[in-house]
Amino acid sequence: MATNSKPSILYVGPSSPDAQPLLEQLRQQFEVVTAEGSLASLAPQWDSHLVGVFFGAGTLAGSTNASPALLLRNQRILDEMPSGVALLDADSRILWANQCLRSWLGDGTLAGQTFFDAFGNPEILGPDFAPLQTAVATSGPANTNLHCGENRYYQIHCVPFRSDSQDACQLLVTVRDVTTETLQQQKMAAIHKAGVALADLTAEEVFQMQVEERIELLKSNILHYTKDLLAFDVVEIRLLEQDTGELVPLLSEGIDEEAAKRRLYAKTTGQGVTGFVASTGKSYLCENTTQDPLYIEGVRGAKSSLTVPLIQHDKVIGTFNVESPEPRKFTESDLQFLEIFSRDVANALNTLELLIAQQANTAQASVEAIHREVALPVDEILNDAVHVMEAYIGHDPRVLERLQRILRNARDIKQLIHKVGQEMAPAEAVPASAQVQRRPTLCGRRVLVVDDDESVRSAAHSLLDRFECVVETAHDGDEAFFMIRNASLDSSYDVVISAIRLPDMTGYDLYVKLKGLNEPVPMILMTGFGYDRDHTIVKARQAGLPANAVLFKPFRLDQLLETVEGTIETAGKVQQA
Repeated sequence: MATNSKPSILYVGPSSPDAQPLLEQLRQQFEVVTAEGSLASLAPQWDSHLVGVFFGAGTLAGSTNASPALLLRNQRILDEMPSGVALLDADSRILWANQCLRSWLGDGTLAGQTFFDAFGNPEILGPDFAPLQTAVATSGPANTNLHCGENRYYQIHCVPFRSDSQDACQLLVTVRDVTTETLQQQKMAAIHKAGVALADLTAEEVFQMQVEERIELLKSNILHYTKDLLAFDVVEIRLLEQDTGELVPLLSEGIDEEAAKRRLYAKTTGQGVTGFVASTGKSYLCENTTQDPLYIEGVRGAKSSLTVPLIQHDKVIGTFNVESPEPRKFTESDLQFLEIFSRDVANALNTLELLIAQQANTAQASVEAIHREVALPVDEILNDAVHVMEAYIGHDPRVLERLQRILRNARDIKQLIHKVGQEMAPAEAVPASAQVQRRPTLCGRRVLVVDDDESVRSAAHSLLDRFECVVETAHDGDEAFFMIRNASLDSSYDVVISAIRLPDMTGYDLYVKLKGLNEPVPMILMTGFGYDRDHTIVKARQAGLPANAVLFKPFRLDQLLETVEGTIETAGKVQQA
């Protein structure tokens, strides 16, 4: 091509007489280089400093196989592309590569090298593990992914074509650098895997570890993965108290001690970024702490922070905050990564809470079962002991002393079971929905239940024990009287619940008998809805039994509790008067 002051363009098309007027017009402004024939014949012209390509009429129409080659040779276009482009021959050798691909692979030309040799014999990840051969064999496109040295990832797309003047198949290959998105996907997968492992304990580990140990393990795992995978060194996690709205510290690493102990609440103002995130349930990226009105210092010298909510079942259960001494340290990718990890942290905390609740419920159920099985046999010991004591009154004092010791030890057995139950299933470990509402009037109250029906005595234990009553039972009136009369000051009864019909007397008879004691015990009578032939309740009321001291069987739990509480409160008022 001759050199002059005119810019050069390449004219691709026929040089027929019909095209001459067009060529003459082009030559008035450009130095025109004409090209016809095979791809090989075009190569020399592409070394010139061309400013453009002009396709003659009909050049592309009907010549679609040739047009990729023509476009491929247009360095002005393809060298500016952000993707790599290469033209390969039938033996997969590079005929030409654009500037982008050459810069990625660090070679001045790449021409003459086989395609995969130019990439340093990379690991082929698929989906097609022989894409060049597939494209040639099928005359269709093929795709695959490559993993190269220095942890680079590329996605390639192969398209076969044949020019009009050549029978040999050539390949047009486009290459896209997918390193960033691949590493992000790998990081996401690693973060999720780590999150799943946070509270992933075997059955043996769960059995052997105490609640506190599990919490410490979870905190340790969170810190480990936060530092190793997310590269965050300053971490603070707070859990939201649903009732009070307070954000209670669970974990802090690198946070100033004063800030870690600061009381924060889930509010949009005055509680820092953490309070805002907990209140709104939205993540917050603070790019410059000195200019952010919400930010409250968590670590001295922090210039940026990132805070995301911990969400479980669409409900905020806490916050996850990280800080950095560098302004604008955190990116949208960091935000995305932390949100993913925080979902797994929330799940792990929920799993841990469920494990604790399960342990507490299991312990509670076990203690209740033990107590249920032990309660009546212990009552039998108490019953037998008071019968023997009645027989020995006025006789050998040593026997009475031993019998009193038996009574104390038998009562201690039940108290020890209750104490162990509280230690195994502390109230704070039991979910609010499973906790028994505390009734202060009943706590520690001693209740004697008198009925010859074992199911009634057993039910009294199971219903009243859970409200911290001390329940004992008797089979008949005399046995009940003996137990009350032989009770020491620390084992005296606060209320007696008796059936209206007992094997040896009526409930009215027992009521009158107890009234004869120096310190009478308040009494409640139980009756069915059948006919009271002895008029027990009527006579007892005439003798002073309060109107609200009657239970109708089968009674509901709330009625039982309210009646016992009312009787105890009435007795207390009488004593004060």
